[in-house]
Amino acid sequence: MRRRKVWLLAIGGGAGVLSLFVALLVVGTYVASAGLLGGAGGVVGLAEGSVPAAYASLVKKWGNACKALNPAILAAQLNQESGWNPHAQSPANAQGIAQFIPGTWATHGLDANGDGKKNVMDPEDAIPSAARYDCKLAENVKGASGDITDNMLAAYNAGPYAVIKYGGVPPYSETKNYVATIRKMEKSFAAPTGRLSPTKQGAGAISFAQSKLGTPYLWGGNGTPEQGGRFDCSGLTKAAYKRVGIELPRVANDQYNTGPHPKRSELLPGDLVFFANDLTNSRSIHHVGIYVGGGKMINAPYTGAKIRYDPIDTPDYFGATRPTAK
Repeated sequence: MRRRKVWLLAIGGGAGVLSLFVALLVVGTYVASAGLLGGAGGVVGLAEGSVPAAYASLVKKWGNACKALNPAILAAQLNQESGWNPHAQSPANAQGIAQFIPGTWATHGLDANGDGKKNVMDPEDAIPSAARYDCKLAENVKGASGDITDNMLAAYNAGPYAVIKYGGVPPYSETKNYVATIRKMEKSFAAPTGRLSPTKQGAGAISFAQSKLGTPYLWGGNGTPEQGGRFDCSGLTKAAYKRVGIELPRVANDQYNTGPHPKRSELLPGDLVFFANDLTNSRSIHHVGIYVGGGKMINAPYTGAKIRYDPIDTPDYFGATRPTAK
């Protein structure tokens, strides 16, 4: 690969400090991700601008009403029910932005805004009521097998008794499609957390690259004994991922096409990060590194340098690839 451009500056410190740096980054990511396991609520944020501005604060607040719910699910549900129309009314007499039928509203409607009346056509009442009703349904069907959020959504569509009867999402086409649609739309309303756990493969690739810190760069280096264990940039990334069972192409601009391309704000430890001469053309990629978090990568920069940490936010940053994705 071509020489790394001179604006990449090595981070000072000895090998021990560098090893500790990456260890803390990787371990910290795993620790932060531990709280993401076991429930929907409080995990997924709402993507900026994904819902009408008038309702965003309500969805963010009430989307965390219980473990089975999150703001993106609540947003997807409201979108599916009414398309955000606060005056929607169906042929079955379901009303408002959350499409409550009168009997259900009478029991579960809230005067959430404290104006003295429960108004199904007022989103300030209807959105909180939908969230509370979701959580009540989740409580009612908690004994059913399967995913608690799927069962909650199925109960919203078909009623809790159907979920209890079938021990999970009932075999009704409408209900199964409803659940599947909400869960798919959830992704489009969800904000990237930027703190999800790296896969074991990504962490393993980082561990391999970390073990090579301080190794002199070699153009065309694949780390063989004949080459003194030295690498160039794409030789290092190829060897790191081979260690964890993923075979990458040899050169960086081919490695770019080996998986999905997360945005800068979505990077996870283990992602490959790329740098190019022409930011519109992946064939002009001239350098690759392994992202470790904190805006830093491990990379083999250029002749005369050693494998080290460098910042990724430089003028020639092109993008990233996640080769660990299945």
